[in-house]
Amino acid sequence: MENIIDWLKENLSEERFVHSISTAKTAKKLAKEFGEDENKAELAGLLHDCAKEIPYEEMKKIIKEEHLDIDEDEIKAKKVLHAPLSAHLAKKIFDVTDDEILSAIRFHTIGKIGMTTLEKIIYLADKIEPETRVEPYFEELRKELKKTNSLDKTLLLSSQMTIKSLVDRNLPINYKTIEVYNYLLNQ
Repeated sequence: MENIIDWLKENLSEERFVHSISTAKTAKKLAKEFGEDENKAELAGLLHDCAKEIPYEEMKKIIKEEHLDIDEDEIKAKKVLHAPLSAHLAKKIFDVTDDEILSAIRFHTIGKIGMTTLEKIIYLADKIEPETRVEPYFEELRKELKKTNSLDKTLLLSSQMTIKSLVDRNLPINYKTIEVYNYLLNQ
């Protein structure tokens, strides 16, 4: 893990580096609480944003050159495009071959229907880590998780808050985000 930490320190801003470390710690804690592999959670948490600070045009270039299977809606969504690219870099640079870890990184922004427990943990750890996330958003999610002890109920609340925030800011909503919301709502 030390080589990953060194790489992140070199390639991310100080704030993004702190966020990545805090997400890894939060993911490890959640993994312990929900009976998941703590090492997998920590690794996915560390790498979830490794492509976050690549300029958008460079991201699109990598997608084209590497023939990555990313749908157009995600490519157009600048704020979430780093997720599939982070999974790609985790595999390419750090030789991560565990499909569950790669999927947790891949879907930590928009989610997907039928997420595994590890995927849910990384999705939520990214939102609730205490070092760089601002209140009241992260605090509301942390309270929900503590109150319900349910990843699904907390994911539903997170989806609701994300959709509301996007609507309030007049931003497009990825169709997968809506699918995940509807899926969770009907659980």
